[in-house]
Parts: sequence; structure tokens; C-alpha cells
Amino acid sequence: MAQPLIRVPPTKNVLLRLKKQAQFLEEGHALLERKRELLTRLVYERLGEYRRLREEAERALQVAYRSLGITHLRLGSRGIHQVALGAEPALAVGILPRRSLGVEYPSVTAERQALKPVGLLGTDASFDETRERLAEAAVLLARLGEVEIALHRLLEEQRKAQKRVNALKYNVIPRYHRTIHFIQSALEEEERNTLFQVKRLRERNGG
Repeated sequence: MAQPLIRVPPTKNVLLRLKKQAQFLEEGHALLERKRELLTRLVYERLGEYRRLREEAERALQVAYRSLGITHLRLGSRGIHQVALGAEPALAVGILPRRSLGVEYPSVTAERQALKPVGLLGTDASFDETRERLAEAAVLLARLGEVEIALHRLLEEQRKAQKRVNALKYNVIPRYHRTIHFIQSALEEEERNTLFQVKRLRERNGG
């Protein structure tokens, strides 16, 4: 069903104003379409990065948990808890805001720190190995988290842009064009009537 015409008087001034507005909307539609295309490209880039990082993180976690299982067998839950209390952080994490095409998301940096010996009796070499593997997995998880949030927000913005593009293309701009066409037809009809009346008057005066 066609959208109703814009409720305006069919005058030349209104016609000029509507033409300018329609041109502005068409330019806005072109910009939005370009933004939607760029967002779509970013989404596909991030999607590929997300899949790659997820696979890497899953493999790293499998290795880390395998190492943790060995440490648990050698030290037990109590032993792991005790030595963990004396361990310093293995990562330095920083979070800063980042923007891309008007979309804001956190930029996460996770850097490995040199592991320092715990210095307690009863530790096992597997404990340091587990710390290494868990730290490696945590770096990947931090990067994965950034990409996942960015992907989610880019997808949301891409959907909004697509919705606006469709609204302009299929509803707003056609409504302006139909109204412009209607006013042009009305003005042309009015001009024909005026010319007809002038012609009649001339014929009468001539007669």
C-alpha cells in the first residue's frame, strides 16, 4: 500500500521546498548506504578474526587445563591454593575506548609479565608450566573479548543503518516524489485552466 502524500498546499514555493528536501534526503540516503557498506565490510572482517581467535583460545585453554590437571595431581587443591597466594599477576591488562564509524567499543591490551618464582617449598615445575599456559590463554581471551564486543556493536549499528536506508528508499523518498509529482500536475492543470480562461476572454473581447 502506497504511503499517503505529504499534507502541504500545492504551491510553487512548497514545490521548490520539497524538491530541496528530497535532494537532501537522497544525499543522506547515499551517505547512509555507504556507511552500511563499510559497516558490513567491518563486520565480515571482525567475524573472520573472531572465528580465528576463538579457535586459538579454545586450543590454548585445552593445553592450559591439561597442564592444570597435572599440577592438581602433584600438588592437590590445597597445595595449588597455597602457592597461588604467593604468585604475582602474569598479565598487565589495559582497556581504552575506541571508535570506528561512530561505533564505540573497548580496546583491550593484555601483555604477558615475566613470571617470578613463588619461592615456596613444595612447589612443582608443573605449577610454573600451568601459569605460563594460563597466561597465554588469558591473552587470547582478552583479544577475543574485544573482538566479540566490537562485532556485536558493529552488527547492531549495521542493522540500524540498514533499517534507515530501507525507510528512506522505500517510504520517505518515494512519498516526497509522489507529492512533488502531484503538486507539479496540480500546478500544470491550474496553468492550463488559466490559459483556457484567458483564451476564452480574448475570444469574447475579440468577438
